[in-house]
Amino acid sequence: MSGENEKPSLVYGEIKDNQNVLDLEKITIMKSAVDSEDVRMEHKIRLNQNGDDTNQTIKLYKRRWFIVLLFSSYSLCNSFQWIQYGIINNIFMRFYGVESFTIDWMSMIYMLTYIPFIFPVTWLLDKKGLRVIALVATAMNCAGTWIKVTSVRPNLFAVTMLGQFCCSLAQVFILGMPSKIASVWFGSEEVSTACSIGVFGNQLGIAIGFLVPPILVPNIEDMDQLAYHISIMFYITAGVATLLFLLVVMVFQERPELPPTQAQATARCISPEQYSYTASILRLLRNKPFLLLILTYGLNVGCFYAVGTLLNRMIIEHYPGEELNAGRIGLTIIIAGMVGSLICGIWLDRTKTYKQTTLTVYLMSFVGMLVYAFTLSLGHLWVVFLTAGALGFFMTGYLPLGFEFGVELTYPECEGTSSGLLNCSAQVFGIMFTICQGKIIDNYGTLAGNIFLCVFLFIGSVLTGFIKSDLQRQKANQLAKATTLFQADEELSGQQQDYGATALINKPDCPSASLQA
Repeated sequence: MSGENEKPSLVYGEIKDNQNVLDLEKITIMKSAVDSEDVRMEHKIRLNQNGDDTNQTIKLYKRRWFIVLLFSSYSLCNSFQWIQYGIINNIFMRFYGVESFTIDWMSMIYMLTYIPFIFPVTWLLDKKGLRVIALVATAMNCAGTWIKVTSVRPNLFAVTMLGQFCCSLAQVFILGMPSKIASVWFGSEEVSTACSIGVFGNQLGIAIGFLVPPILVPNIEDMDQLAYHISIMFYITAGVATLLFLLVVMVFQERPELPPTQAQATARCISPEQYSYTASILRLLRNKPFLLLILTYGLNVGCFYAVGTLLNRMIIEHYPGEELNAGRIGLTIIIAGMVGSLICGIWLDRTKTYKQTTLTVYLMSFVGMLVYAFTLSLGHLWVVFLTAGALGFFMTGYLPLGFEFGVELTYPECEGTSSGLLNCSAQVFGIMFTICQGKIIDNYGTLAGNIFLCVFLFIGSVLTGFIKSDLQRQKANQLAKATTLFQADEELSGQQQDYGATALINKPDCPSASLQA
């Protein structure tokens, strides 16, 4: 594998978002020790493991882009199936002879399955690593698609529900991985962008799920022809899922040979015997800023899930016969959100302003939901496209922000565990909001249903303002770089100079003691 060494980048005296004064003093004092340009040619980190000093080079591999794109691809295939029933709700109602609320459960099962399985899956991620999780995810997704291929008969709704359950179980192995892949494979200046790319695949899958089913499955009366069109959609999905499973088997790699960041190199020092999954969960649940983030993330993403699941019903109520445009409006929401996600990821990598960016995007999601709610019934589809796009840009763009902010608040805990808890909150609120909004729409109309979501988005915006921003991963990376450059300067000069800072500097040993329960 080819790659390139990560070039060190250190901003002296500055760490974004509520920097601790002592940490600033450490970095400022270090400045005089790292003036040599020769030191900047390559930086190393000393890891003290089992009492022996070893040097480990920090390195970025080009393969990292293939890994994250492959993950995005199978995440796309899985998320496509989340909404493929709901966006043509009325067609599947007629084909299988079931009620609208029953078809809603074809989407909500993705949320319901996540809740009981997230803890065993994150435990498995901690114990077995990325490759095992990727293999299980793609295998389950592939199995679910082929089960659905066999379900294209009006009396086989239970079979198609079984296939959807398998796909929803695969989703549990997928949703928490973007931040984990970003941390394991990418440098400190690109982790947020990489996480956004990982989330991008999920969003693109939802976008295709909004667009393609109304095209492949037209609203026709002939049941045999309808079965034929549904089977075409299921066969295409199964073929793609099978190809992605084979690619993961052949090429997906657990982690790079050398770590991409100092924080990741230090994390590798923690032996399995020193790590307790239960203790990690308990530490996360005692982390007050992270608990607030869990609540606010669930409120925002839960609203997004409700809007996506019930979009067909809302559009058809005001614009009868516009199933195809309902899918296009959903596509607009997701495409705008993908742009928002990438912009937010790049912005975070450059500024590290996690709290400010998260709060701004949250407030704009609330404003976008208000505008969408009051313009949906105006009778102009172009207005709905415009307001839905603005809503999607911020609401969907919030997804990677929550992941990355959570990793920053909880480092050095496993990224998959923190992401899993965030997603679990989103699934719980998603089920609650979808059921409640659906009942409100049935009894009081779409405006009341959307105002219901606006109330919770406003509450989430207020609570986000109370999250204390303590960026632990950024501090670990910058302090480790400062210490590494200081030691390298001493080695090149051949002198052990005392800059008066040695009492303040944390030696870059394995932080195993700090991770004990």
